[in-house]
Amino acid sequence: MTERSSDTLIALRRIMHALETNARAMAKASNLTQAQLLVLHTLSRNGQEMPRDIARMLGVGQATISLQIDRLEARGLVRRARRHSDRRAIWVILTDAGRALLDQTPDPLHDRFSRRFEHLPGWEQAMLLAVSERLASLFDAEDATPFPTTEELRPAGPADMPAAARIPEAP
Repeated sequence: MTERSSDTLIALRRIMHALETNARAMAKASNLTQAQLLVLHTLSRNGQEMPRDIARMLGVGQATISLQIDRLEARGLVRRARRHSDRRAIWVILTDAGRALLDQTPDPLHDRFSRRFEHLPGWEQAMLLAVSERLASLFDAEDATPFPTTEELRPAGPADMPAAARIPEAP
């Protein structure tokens, strides 16, 4: 292994350690899994999204997102509502409790990175994005999901199973 490749892997391991440490702290502070936090953060942008759009934004399957939405809904952090124009389509809406939880559990690593990244010149931002995408391809991680493990995505028991009749009508 060359010195450069070794140094690059060490730097990547340091980044992974920082990300994992931050994810554990956020999960502990919010009492949610990292996957559930990602869904809430995605919803916080617009306040509501369709499940297929959340799945697309996070790069996971719709079944995976449905399971996370079921768990978040059971905790009162999101609610489902049928679309007025197409009663078959469903919105996932961030509740006040979900927004309050996000406000109480800020993501210091994300905030710090975003703040510093935004101060970089545009060419440097583009370069970092290109390098990150290239690294993902070197690790065959282009299609990797942002969720940490499939273990979190599996229902723990009957209480976590989706309830077909739980979808409320829109107000």
